[in-house]
Amino acid sequence: MKKITRISTLRKIVLGLSVAAVATVSAAQSANPGAAEAQTADSQGTISIPDGVQIFGKNDPNHRRATAIVNGDIITGTDVEQRLALVLSANQAKPSAEEIDRLRLQILRNLIDETLQIQEAKAQDLKVDDDEVEQTYQRVALQNFRQDPKALDAYLGRIGSSPASLKRQIRGEMAWQAVLRRNVQPFVNVSQGEVREMMDRMKAAKGTEEYRLGEIFLAATAETRPQVAENARKIIEQLQKGGSFVAYARQYSQASTAAVGGDLGWIRLAQLPTELATAAQGLQNGQLVGPVETSGGFSILYLIDKRQVLTADPRDALLALKQISIDFPAGTTEAQATKRAGEFATAMKNARGCGNVDAVAQQLGAQVVTNDQVRARDLPAQLQDALLALSLGETSPPFGTIKDGVRVLMLCGRDDPKVDSGPTFEQMMSQIEDDRVNKRAQAYLRDLRRDAVIDYN
Repeated sequence: MKKITRISTLRKIVLGLSVAAVATVSAAQSANPGAAEAQTADSQGTISIPDGVQIFGKNDPNHRRATAIVNGDIITGTDVEQRLALVLSANQAKPSAEEIDRLRLQILRNLIDETLQIQEAKAQDLKVDDDEVEQTYQRVALQNFRQDPKALDAYLGRIGSSPASLKRQIRGEMAWQAVLRRNVQPFVNVSQGEVREMMDRMKAAKGTEEYRLGEIFLAATAETRPQVAENARKIIEQLQKGGSFVAYARQYSQASTAAVGGDLGWIRLAQLPTELATAAQGLQNGQLVGPVETSGGFSILYLIDKRQVLTADPRDALLALKQISIDFPAGTTEAQATKRAGEFATAMKNARGCGNVDAVAQQLGAQVVTNDQVRARDLPAQLQDALLALSLGETSPPFGTIKDGVRVLMLCGRDDPKVDSGPTFEQMMSQIEDDRVNKRAQAYLRDLRRDAVIDYN
């Protein structure tokens, strides 16, 4: 099935030649007038680099300060550091100094893109109201950070970022959306025949497996492949140490899905390039694979979830649960905790249903929490099967730690999912339109980069 949710917000990474590479081409052509010259971008030519290249002088872009002037607008080192702090706060593992240096340069390239997008909106007299930015900031505070805006302001200050940095990112995304709504979306057309054909394919695929994958894509040319492959391996190392896949995808991925943390949505493996489909085959939820080499670069894949096309999945059932928990006194040994957990589990089994569990819990000094809207899919994988096998009034095996105490879940109700009929005709048309808008938006941004005047300090 095609992606059910597509994104229009783009957070892409600048692609281009380094200062050293440009100097190399220029110097080599000056020294060898007979060598084939690179054609201009407008003529879509092929850059030709002669054999036996000689580097004149040293110019390492990795050692310049993170400050740039983009068409007259300044990106300061503070801008970069504040955005870096926001990214690092999302990672459990502490990246190495080398990883942080690479991330800092990546963020600078992101900020250049962001600046170009804001400038393009301004050039077309497309305004983003401050009130809109503030409203979005409030939603981000509540939905993403689970804090009110004032608490988020304080949190950003503590980690070395700032509300202004996050609001600038919001403004950039809103400005770019305004540009796309005017200059791209009106010129994207999808016929009803295309939509019907796509829906027919979905129905034919009913019962086959589909995957919800996350992807970090790093573009590479023949010359940059070794370095890009090494960068991909270092990203995987950080992810395996507990780094946030979503945060790394937002800052590193060069795919249009970077804005949603690399989420590709629900897809069948047949929709992927052969290399990616082969790599994803056999993945279990939460597993990584990569770097996977493709014709355009390297991908890191992360399996978020798996299901069957247009088939009701028991894990989409809504469960009504009661969580009953007890704490262990300080100094409790493992043997004591195991014995106490066994007694607790037995008492819960004998509670005879959810109507009586509160009274039993009170006798045991246990705490009870009720939640009637728990989707089985959202529970830890090791608990899903156990809970879906329960009848009403039965409890899960006890789980927990000596430090956090032990708890059980009692099933008080279950609403099974209906058969998924898939996206509607209108939703499918919107998906295809968004996909085409994303591709044209990538080309649009490449043009802005090509024409930009950028000075580095």
